[in-house]
Amino acid sequence: MCTSKTSERPADVTEPGVAESGETATGRPTPSFERTPRDILVGGGLALAGGVLWGVNATVSKILMGSYHADPLWIACVRELLAGVIFLVCSGLFTPDKLMGALKDRGSYPRLLVCAVTCVLMVQVSYLKAIDWTNSGTATVLQTLNLLVVLAFVCVMGRRLPGKRESVGVALAFVGTVLIATGGDLTQLSLPLPGLLWGLADAVGTSMMTILPIALMARWGNFTVNGIMFMISGILLLPFVRPWATAPALDWVGVALMAFTVIGGTFGAFWLFLAGTQKCGAMRATMLGTSEPVTATISGVLFAGAVFTPTDLAGFAMIILMVFLVR
Repeated sequence: MCTSKTSERPADVTEPGVAESGETATGRPTPSFERTPRDILVGGGLALAGGVLWGVNATVSKILMGSYHADPLWIACVRELLAGVIFLVCSGLFTPDKLMGALKDRGSYPRLLVCAVTCVLMVQVSYLKAIDWTNSGTATVLQTLNLLVVLAFVCVMGRRLPGKRESVGVALAFVGTVLIATGGDLTQLSLPLPGLLWGLADAVGTSMMTILPIALMARWGNFTVNGIMFMISGILLLPFVRPWATAPALDWVGVALMAFTVIGGTFGAFWLFLAGTQKCGAMRATMLGTSEPVTATISGVLFAGAVFTPTDLAGFAMIILMVFLVR
């Protein structure tokens, strides 16, 4: 995952992420807007599908790193550049005025650069590194801890303490993380320390996605902002990765997996989840987004040879339960 999980509204040619009449830029319905049962059903299905694609994408990335020895930085660089192109093409087709406006607005450049580094580059690299050191399920569950960072931000900005439900969620997340990291034995780490640190860095970066690009997306739309951020991030990685010289040997299956991670697991997943959020609301979409760690865990076992202990699964369950308590 690597864009802000903010509200969207699907339409045949309307770009997701643009606040329209009856809907605020944060996805909260105005008093004149009521979601119909069909909105909730369709939106929920889209958000669920997006979460599932994200989860499968994590396992596909693990297969590329394991079976084809693809470097995480290579995957990140190629995925960002190609997904960025797709986002920008869609922006040019559906909202060319927003694309041109963003490119002409030099005042937005510094914020776009900051968002590209924190919300795309940091998230993509840390997520893939966490998967490489651990597995798709563990990395995705650790990423879910981003909600705690967002909660801390909300509490600081609102000058308040966490509520009772939120406090229980924080406690569950802490215990769950400890169980995953130690396997229940507090005297040692069962999870590789680099994997744990990359996973926590990913959680911090993912939390930034729900905060930093919001104003830009409300003004220029998700297609435009995501496209620019992805392209900047990919270009920043180019001199370090040199993907043309470090490309792994991919057979037709490897090429298909790489195509999926770009089109389905990145662009498609973001499109579906964000469009679903606009239809069914941010809260329902967040709940349905728990399909991502569940799918990553199941697909990791089935296709990537991941092995989880009962302690791991208990830790996963606690962190996922936290999602339903921290709002």
